[in-house]
Amino acid sequence: MPTHYQGSDTERRALDAYIKLSRAAEAVNGRVNGHLHQHGLTTSQFGVLEALYFRGPMPVGQLADKILRSSANLTLVVDNLAKRGLVGRTRRPDDRRCIDVSLTDDGRALIAGLMPDHVGGVVAAFAALSAEQQTTLAALCRQLGLAQ
Repeated sequence: MPTHYQGSDTERRALDAYIKLSRAAEAVNGRVNGHLHQHGLTTSQFGVLEALYFRGPMPVGQLADKILRSSANLTLVVDNLAKRGLVGRTRRPDDRRCIDVSLTDDGRALIAGLMPDHVGGVVAAFAALSAEQQTTLAALCRQLGLAQ
């Protein structure tokens, strides 16, 4: 649905694109991440597990940057994962103020088991677009995300 805002062509075009982008992102996220609740995970918790699985241990601040969450929010996410025994925390010996978060064996097993279905869901969600359209969309999103 296009915007009903009565501004200039530039304003209406930008609002229309924003609305469509937001709705598409919500729809794709719902389809791709719907399986997570079966495992008692939120999207943020999955993001933490995935980042640690592929990138290795890292401090909460760096982890927050990787999954686009605030450090304050991520502390609660990590707390909940730690309560379930999926991640652990270790103080760095060279800087005791810095605490690295890492996967436990249970966390590694969980994310390793989830990734094939998750990737399959992403592929299925993007099957509506050709390979060329997916590449173009990725480039446009990057350009939009990096714009100042």
